[in-house]
Amino acid sequence: MTASVSRVPCTVVTGFLGAGKTTLIRNLLENAKGKRLAIIVNEFGDVGIDGEILKGCGVDTCPEENIVELANGCICCTVADDFVPALDQILSRTPKVDHILIETSGLALPKPLVQAFQWPTVKSRVTVDGVVAVVDGPALADGRVASDMDALQAQRAADDSLDHDDPVEEVFEDQIACADLIILSKSDLMDAAGSQRANAVIGEHVARAVKVVPTAQGKVDPSVLLGLGLAVEDDIENRRTHHDDELDHEHDDFDSFVIDIPSIANPDELA
Repeated sequence: MTASVSRVPCTVVTGFLGAGKTTLIRNLLENAKGKRLAIIVNEFGDVGIDGEILKGCGVDTCPEENIVELANGCICCTVADDFVPALDQILSRTPKVDHILIETSGLALPKPLVQAFQWPTVKSRVTVDGVVAVVDGPALADGRVASDMDALQAQRAADDSLDHDDPVEEVFEDQIACADLIILSKSDLMDAAGSQRANAVIGEHVARAVKVVPTAQGKVDPSVLLGLGLAVEDDIENRRTHHDDELDHEHDDFDSFVIDIPSIANPDELA
């Protein structure tokens, strides 16, 4: 099913701490080519630095006044409390937002987040264009799901909002199971054998045809990630995860902001 052209497409970017989600999104911002993007980014506690990195997007033509902070938003079962007002502010902006990106926290489960887009007040205005899972290539090649497992466990311990204590391997499997596109990050740090091992790990957990895109420094053509038109909210129930039998789930706290980047004549100026 393709997304309705009347609804604003939204891409969910998931993956563990250190996998390269922020680098990927920053690359999208730097190569937006005039497209107006709204970013909803996890601002989690003391490790919530991603928002600051993204807001300092590195594009000289992006003035401070074009960055708008919205209220804290918890994407949870109480839809109207925070998430809907945040969307209202994003969608009411002029000129109209072209695309929304959501960067989840490293331990977030993507399926409940996508299910939030089934709520009538949300579904009538936005659609999930696709779910992108960013995985750490060298870590997978070495038999780990994240580059710094200690940092990941510290994030888990510090986040009081998490209502699951599943092994990180299961969270990884859930992220892969929900993905429409998998970004194999840091491919420049792997040799051919390492890349083969990393792809083999991904293949063990993918139950359907999903494209795997190797990247270096988060550089991916935006057309590869945006405009998939999959309306994932209509298909998410078919993506089996470890948490399908759980009825209640609390989501992470989010802040959102909008970055309007004019067309850039010479992309080399971004270097």
